[in-house]
Amino acid sequence: MDLDRFASDTPDDDAPADARVCVVATQPDTFERCRSGIYPSPPSYDRVDEPVAFVAFYRTAPVSAVTHYAPVQARTPQIRSDSGPMAEADWAATIDPFSDTDEVVVFELGDLIPLDSPVENDRSGVRGAWYCTIADLRTVASLSALAGRATTT
Repeated sequence: MDLDRFASDTPDDDAPADARVCVVATQPDTFERCRSGIYPSPPSYDRVDEPVAFVAFYRTAPVSAVTHYAPVQARTPQIRSDSGPMAEADWAATIDPFSDTDEVVVFELGDLIPLDSPVENDRSGVRGAWYCTIADLRTVASLSALAGRATTT
């Protein structure tokens, strides 16, 4: 897969090096919603309250790597039957396969920013949420190295 095909129409990787990031795993359907500016999370997950400026995405497929990050512009609570950032198709693709919740907190995201060098999977992927800095994402080559710098809740 050509990861650079969107690079010409995305923002530069110029976030502050010390900015705090939440790294999460995304399957292809969820990653496509992130491209559209939404990342939902059940409200019981610690990440909804953690102070972070960015969310980074470990893509389970097709690349098995952290490839992009995005600025968090808002966190919007939403109940399934109410209007909000998520449509019913978003619920079906991103929540229903993993949880029976009817409530989420939607991270509303800015444009996805591709990392110059993806953080490659050399272990069993990302589970839960990892917290690190933009500098960490830019300087490590593998998930093992990132795990050595990241914290979890």
